[in-house]
Amino acid sequence: MERRDSQPWEGNLGKTPWHGGLVRGMKEAYLYEKLGNQRVRCFLCNHRCLIKEGSKGICKVRENRGGALVSLVYGKVIARHVDPIEKKPLFHFLPGSRSYSLATVGCNFSCLLLPECRHLQMPADRDEIWGEVMTPSMIVDEAKTNRAATISYTYTEPTIFFELALDTARLAVKKDLRNIFVSNGYMTEECLKEISPDLHGANVDLKGFTDKFYKEQCGAKLDPVLKTLEVMKKLDVWLEVTTLLIPGLNDSAEELKGLAKFLADLDPGIPWHISRFHPSYRLMKVHSTPPGSIRKARDIGYEAGLKYVYTGNLPGDEGEKTFCHHCRELLVDRFGFYVRSNAIMDGKCSSCNSAIPGIWT
Repeated sequence: MERRDSQPWEGNLGKTPWHGGLVRGMKEAYLYEKLGNQRVRCFLCNHRCLIKEGSKGICKVRENRGGALVSLVYGKVIARHVDPIEKKPLFHFLPGSRSYSLATVGCNFSCLLLPECRHLQMPADRDEIWGEVMTPSMIVDEAKTNRAATISYTYTEPTIFFELALDTARLAVKKDLRNIFVSNGYMTEECLKEISPDLHGANVDLKGFTDKFYKEQCGAKLDPVLKTLEVMKKLDVWLEVTTLLIPGLNDSAEELKGLAKFLADLDPGIPWHISRFHPSYRLMKVHSTPPGSIRKARDIGYEAGLKYVYTGNLPGDEGEKTFCHHCRELLVDRFGFYVRSNAIMDGKCSSCNSAIPGIWT
């Protein structure tokens, strides 16, 4: 894919009054309210930042300019790829299909667990915003050209580039594309209701199951993420959940049992992906998750009543495959992100005819 107009914007963007419209990656934000003394309240995510004039929210990509909240990353795409849908990971959503995936810089968490955080945290780390100029129509056209079935808003938290995501999602639906969020789940209910008519699937990172983990590792709280999962189910957005298992931080049996029970009580048909951690970025001193810990967590999920529990970052493991929850017939045979075979027919097990929850056609 060719590069377009990639350049940084430095800080101090709050000096000039904002007059609305779209100017080089800046657009008046959605989902905020104006308060007195040129302050604004953003209610896009559950930080609900109160932002004074000239300042930015926690995400560092939404700024108060003259009493109006502005997105600084509209149309500034830092990454775009065509991925297998399995990479999101989504295992019960059009298996074997292609998903056009994109992101801007910025994040509303401070967990910094993954290598790509080096780039996505640029607004916080270096007060810079990089990206290639991409309009919603350009994104949709490129997705169609690459024979993608979906557009995934991913790599960083899609909430922080919500304006671009929402405008693109609405256009994508008109072009017979479906939309997916890969999210930390910290968006508000208002945000979810706004995009839900055009949001078809989501994988939400449930990073742990204690407030201590969320506070220390993410700069956030647990309850808003749990609320997001509940709201997504109510809004009929197809939902899968991922937990990156980090030794010594979120891998205790007690915590995993609580997490699995929450998901099973919400809907036992929710696929739970348990992914292996490898040292990266600011957690270089934490060792890789032992494969046995991943498989033990998978057992905990099944014991809690979940029907589909998957292992991640263990290529070739049995936990990558989809088995019928009723007769245990192998339905989707995977290796890594590659689907070898798919025996699900009309959303049902080809052996016992049990309905398999998911989006299959």
